[in-house]
Amino acid sequence: MRSNKFEKSRTRMIEEQLLPRGIEDPAVLHAMEMVPRHLFVAPALHAQAYGDFPLPIGHGQTISQPCVVALMTQLLQLTGQEKVLEIGTGCGYQSAILAALCQRVYTVERLKPLLARARRTFDQLQIYNIMSKVADGTEGWPENAPFAAIIVTAAGPQIPQPLVDQLADPGVMVLPVGDRESQTLMLVRKEEGVVTATAVESVRFVKLVGAHGWKAA
Repeated sequence: MRSNKFEKSRTRMIEEQLLPRGIEDPAVLHAMEMVPRHLFVAPALHAQAYGDFPLPIGHGQTISQPCVVALMTQLLQLTGQEKVLEIGTGCGYQSAILAALCQRVYTVERLKPLLARARRTFDQLQIYNIMSKVADGTEGWPENAPFAAIIVTAAGPQIPQPLVDQLADPGVMVLPVGDRESQTLMLVRKEEGVVTATAVESVRFVKLVGAHGWKAA
């Protein structure tokens, strides 16, 4: 599972993709080095798993390129004690990175086959601090709120209000917002009842589908 070949690929990923783009949190770099990204994609894509690009995971969805995963994770500034909500489990790679950095991850995926596959990978890697369910992610997971950090891995036309409501105070949320073609990665903070949103950089994600996102095609 942790062959020398893939360990070298992860080292190159850090040296050539993450460090040059300002990923400097030691805990994030360690998680990116330890989590076997290739196990979250189809075997035919293993050789490409550590490349500087997204990859298809089926059902019209993708696994984000490594630098985007690392950037979004670094922006959360996790300390290890947080309860984190993730919207859009996908293949589960971002979930696994978060699980290495916080106390518990609650992840929501609307596509049952993707979540089923992600759960099998979590079991294979013996990751046990991830709670998951199939649901409309734009509604969040209210019964387990508030969350110290929220990460959204698909782009909607606006920041879903239920996620703002479920963010702890203080708390931080990272998500892409924009139209169907291009979006901006936003850093949302809640502190003493005040919510602020700061643009980080331009990104491109798959659509966030749900009651507070885009309608399903």
